[in-house]
Amino acid sequence: MTAGIGGRSDMGSLALQILNGRWFMVFASFLIMSAAGATYMFGLYSSEIKTVLGYDQSTLNLLSFFKDVGSNVGVLSGLIAEVTPPWVVLSIGSVLNFFGYFMIWLGVTRRIAKPTVWQMCLYICIGANSQSFANTGALVTCVKNFPESRGVVLGLLKGFVGLSGAIITQIYSAVYGDDKPALILLIGWLPAVISVVFVRTIRIMKVVRQANELKVFYDLLYISLGLAGFLMIIIIVEKTAHFARGEYVGSAAVVVFLLFLPLAVVIREEYNSWKAKKLSLNDPSPIKVVTEKPIPPPTISVISPPSPPKQEQEPSCFRTAFQPPERGEDYTILQALFSIDMLLLFLATICGVGGTLTAIDNLGQIGESLGYPKKSISTFVSLVSIWNYLGRVTAGFGSEYLLKKYKFPRPLMLTLTLILSCVGHILIAFGVSNSLYFASVVIGFSFGAQWPLLFAIISEIFGLKYYSTLYNFGSVASPIGLYILNVKVAGHLYDVEADKQMKALGIVRKAGESLDCVGVECYKVSFLIITAATVFGVFVSLILVMRTRKFYAGDIYKKFREQAERAEMEEMAVAGGGGGGGGKGT
Repeated sequence: MTAGIGGRSDMGSLALQILNGRWFMVFASFLIMSAAGATYMFGLYSSEIKTVLGYDQSTLNLLSFFKDVGSNVGVLSGLIAEVTPPWVVLSIGSVLNFFGYFMIWLGVTRRIAKPTVWQMCLYICIGANSQSFANTGALVTCVKNFPESRGVVLGLLKGFVGLSGAIITQIYSAVYGDDKPALILLIGWLPAVISVVFVRTIRIMKVVRQANELKVFYDLLYISLGLAGFLMIIIIVEKTAHFARGEYVGSAAVVVFLLFLPLAVVIREEYNSWKAKKLSLNDPSPIKVVTEKPIPPPTISVISPPSPPKQEQEPSCFRTAFQPPERGEDYTILQALFSIDMLLLFLATICGVGGTLTAIDNLGQIGESLGYPKKSISTFVSLVSIWNYLGRVTAGFGSEYLLKKYKFPRPLMLTLTLILSCVGHILIAFGVSNSLYFASVVIGFSFGAQWPLLFAIISEIFGLKYYSTLYNFGSVASPIGLYILNVKVAGHLYDVEADKQMKALGIVRKAGESLDCVGVECYKVSFLIITAATVFGVFVSLILVMRTRKFYAGDIYKKFREQAERAEMEEMAVAGGGGGGGGKGT
C-alpha cells in the first residue's frame, strides 16, 4: 500500500507535519544564525564611527571590547533559558538587538545629540548581547534535540553565524548601496525580524533516533558549502569588476535563494516521515510486527517506576561544588565552574579567541595602516566571514568524524587550531606585501574552528543538563582575552606609534580628531605579543588533552543511545498496548 497526498486534508496534515517537525526547526535556526553575526562586521562600519564621533584607536577598541562583552557574556540568557522556553529567550534577544543598533544608528547619523563614549559602549553592548540570546535560544535547543550529532549541529549552526557577515553585506549592498550608516540600521532590524518570525518554531522536542540523521545533516552541509562558494566567487568578482546596483540585487537574490534551499531537504524528510506514519495507520501489519518485537515488557515495567529514590533529598549544590561526577555525567553549574578542566579550557580560549578576534576587529585599521585600498579592506572582512564559516563546519563535521572513527580527542583538535592561528598573527606582525589576504583566511578559519570545538567539549565533559548556562560561560573567555590583547595591547601600542609619528611630523593633534598610524610598526609589537600568548594557549590546551585522553578513548555517546532506545521501547510498548492483547499470541 502506498501513501500519497490524497486531498486537502492530507495537504493540511503534511503542512502541519513540516511546520511542527524537527527539521523545520533546524531550518529556522539556520536563518536565525545567518543574521546573528553582526558583531563580526564591526570592521565595516567602525571607521564611520571613528570619523563621525572623532575617536582615537584606543576609544574605538574600547567600543569593540564592549561589543564583544555583549556578544559573549551570555550568562543571563543562559540562566533565563534554564527557567523559560526558547521563545522567551529569542523575543528578549530581538528587542535588545533592535534597541542597541538603532541607538548607534541615531548617533552616527546625528539624529540625536552626540552620544558620550559610555553611552556608545552601552548601546553596542546591548545590541551585541542579542547574539547570545539567539545562540542560546536556537543553537542550544538544537544541540539538545540532536545530542548524538552535536559536533555536526554546532559546526553547521556556528558556520551560518560565520557566513552572516558576507550574507548581510550582500543584502546591504543591494538595498542601501554604499551607505555605511544604513548598514548599522540593517543589522538592527533584520535579525530582530527573523527571530520574531520563527519565535514559536524553536522549541525543545523529544529526542528521536533517525537512521539517516547524519546523511540529512550532510545534505544541509553541501547546500551551505554551495552558499559559501557562491559568496567567495561573488566577493572576488566584486573586487575585480565594478558592480552596479542591479548586479548587487542579482547576487543578493541568489544568496537568499541558497539560504532557503535547505527547505527542500526539510520538506523531503518530513514528507517521508509523514508517509511512514500514514502507512502505519492504514496498514495493520506493521502494528503487529511492532507488538511482537517488544517481548521484554518486564524490563519496561521495572524501569518505569523509579520514583522512590526521588524522596531522597539532594545535597546542596554548594556542598557538592568540589565533588564533581565522572566526565560526561551532568555536572552542576558550580561543579563545572570550579573544575580544573573548565579552567584549562577557559585559559586556552582567552589566548586563542582573544588573539584572533583582536585581528578581526582591527582588520580595517591594519589594512589602512599597510596602505591597502578601501575595496580590499571590505574584501578582507568578507574573506574572514567565509573562512570563519569553513573553520566552523570543518571543526564541527571533521572533529565528529575523527572522534567517532578514530577516537581523536576534540581538545587535541583545538590545540592544532591554536597552532594554525599563530601563522596569521606572524604574517600581520611583519606586514609582508599582500600577505593580509592570506592572513585574513588563516585568522578567519582558526577563529571559526575554535567555537564549535569549545562548545562541543563543554557539552561532552560537563553534560547537557545545564548546557544553556555553561555554553554561555565558555563564551565569557572571549571578551576577557579581547580586553587584554585588543584594548590594553593592540589599541594602546597603535596610539603610542601614531602619536610618535605625529610628533616626528611636527603635527599637534586637535581635540576630537581621529588618531591614525601608517606603516608596519603600528601593529608589529602587538601581534608578536599575541603570538606569544597563543603559544601559551597551545601548552594549556595540551594539558587538557592529557587529562581527558581516557574519557575520549571511551564511548562518550553511549548514555544518549541508551536513553533514545529506552524511549523507543516505551513508545512501542504503548503502541502494543493500544493495539489490544491480540498481538501476543501471533
